[in-house]
Formats: sequence, C-alpha cells, structure tokens
Amino acid sequence: MNSTNLPDIAAQTTQQQQPLDWVGMQGIALPLQLAGQRLKALADAGVSLDRGDVRGIHMSRLYLTLQQVQDAALEPDLLKQLLARFLDSHHGLSRQAYVALRGEALLSRPALISPLAGWKSYPFEVRARQDPWGFHVELQVRLEYSSTCPCSAALARQLIQQRFTQDFADQPLNHARLLDWLGSTQGIVATPHSQRSEATLQVRLAERAEDLPLLAVIDAAEQALGTAVQTAVKRADEQAFALANGQNPMFCEDAARRLHDALLRLLGLSAFSLEVVHRESLHAHDAVARSQWNWHPAASPGSAASDMCQSRS
Repeated sequence: MNSTNLPDIAAQTTQQQQPLDWVGMQGIALPLQLAGQRLKALADAGVSLDRGDVRGIHMSRLYLTLQQVQDAALEPDLLKQLLARFLDSHHGLSRQAYVALRGEALLSRPALISPLAGWKSYPFEVRARQDPWGFHVELQVRLEYSSTCPCSAALARQLIQQRFTQDFADQPLNHARLLDWLGSTQGIVATPHSQRSEATLQVRLAERAEDLPLLAVIDAAEQALGTAVQTAVKRADEQAFALANGQNPMFCEDAARRLHDALLRLLGLSAFSLEVVHRESLHAHDAVARSQWNWHPAASPGSAASDMCQSRS
C-alpha cells in the first residue's frame, strides 16, 4: 500500500473549535549529554494547538525531532534549535513549543580530608519554551546536605555546662582530669540533633546564556551550605564533617538565606526560586523555607514548575 494514501486523522477538522495550550507526550526515554556525561533521561515534548478547527497535532514529528538532541551537549542553543524545529513541523498550527528533560547527573565528589572520592546523584530537570515573546530556559536541581539544629546545640551546651558545674564545684581545676572529662560521656552528656536536608533550586537563564550551569549551581549551593552529604570517607573526613556541622548550625531559614545569596552572585541568571526541607529528627514533620528573586511562572502548562510569582522588592 502506498503510504501517501494512508488516512491522516489528526488533520481532520473538528466541530468543537477549541484551541489547546499544550499537546504532546510525556515520559519519552532519551539519552542526553550533560556535564560531560551521557545520561539516561525522560523527556516531555509538546506544542500549543492554536487552531481550534484542527483535530490534533503531529506527535510523531515531535518524537523524531527530539531524537536529534542525543548526540550533542545539552546547551541553550541546542534547545532553541529543537523548539524551532517543533514549530516548523507544525507551521500554521502552533505558536508555542515546549520541552522538559529530567534525569540524574552522577558527579564524583572528593572527601573533606582524605584522597578518597565517591559518586553522588543530583536529580535535575531542564525546561525550555519558545513562544512569540521569546525563548526561555529553566534549570532545576536537587541536592542533599546535613543541618544541625541551633536550638538543640544550645540546649546540649547548657547541659554540659550544668554537668561541669556539678563535677567540678569547689574543686581546683586539674588539666589532666579536665581533659579526661571532656573526652568522656560523663562530661559530654548531650549532643545536638542533625538531619539530612534537601534543597531544590530552580534558576531561569538569562536571554544570552550559552551554557546550562548545572555544576556552577551545585558548587555554589554546596559551598554556601558547608555541609553537603559525603560519599567515601575515612575517620579524618568524618571528624571534619562533625566539625563543619558543629561550627555551622542552621535552621531552614538560615539555609534558605545562604542559598539565596549564593544564587544572586551567580552570573547568567535572570530569576530563581528555591526551597529547603529539613527532615526533622526531633519532630515527625519537616521544617521548610522558600525564597525567590524576580520569579514568575514561565514554564509550559505541562511542566511541574513552581507557581511562585513574587519579585524581590
């Protein structure tokens, strides 16, 4: 049978006359090249259907065009070309095109002291949109860190002070005895609680950005927090981590403010939003803080972008 004679049901007209904001596919398996790695990812691809009299779009054209991104490094210009091809393949039907790519970047991270290193997974999502008002790209990444509760740390110090007063009341201080006391559970009767915490960062790239700043965002965030979770460690690394936590207690509010300041200093961003979640070890609920700068929704109707829309005053 001649393929040119096959019926094209999607091109048929419809009686409903209703344009649609987003039509496409979700969860397309796709390899990507990002941060110097070849990654397994899932893609969502779609366009607007601006002609209400047309029954459907050409999904196969989106699917085949999407395959073209697998052989080149994922950069804003590549995404712009991809969306332009989406629209070219739907000329006269669509004025907006969308793509979302999500996966996990596996990065080698060094230990704090020893020469060891290990792999950490960073879930990410890249969202891009082309519409009559311009080209927009957003990057989202999630990372984990440790947070020591400042309140718990202060309460633990108070208990240690009280025990010191009890054990050394009306006695001359002896250096050797005091040193033993400081190294024992008799003296250090309490320790503050810490929790594994999570930060989700969404950044919108400036119009002329040339790269997807995945590594830059991760490095800036982990440096600002100071207590990123570790991989392979020796005892010296674990002790250094304990020191970092002890010198760096933070509420979720502290973490959010540090990340806000760190993202403000990054070049090539036009907006960002962030959320930190401290998964409490004391309470059965989580502590959460959010912050944003110049943020308003700009992702496709089919994405899971945040709806936060306040700007920094």
